[in-house]
Amino acid sequence: MPRGMGRGYGRHFGGPYPGYRFFPFRGLYGLLDLIILILMLYILFKLFLVASGYVVALVILWLIWSALRPGRGFFGPW
Repeated sequence: MPRGMGRGYGRHFGGPYPGYRFFPFRGLYGLLDLIILILMLYILFKLFLVASGYVVALVILWLIWSALRPGRGFFGPW
């Protein structure tokens, strides 16, 4: 437990300091955080799209390779 949490800090309305309230995306830094978060999600989505093509190609190659093996079906000895 962080230091000070057992003394009632944060239990009353407004947080540990008078006049303090937590607004995650207010102000200049909040706008900057929101823009960076959107960019990170966009890059992750693009990477997912690129990687999914390689995964589909690898699965197709694996199915072809396993179909060409003699004496076994698609999924091995099961």
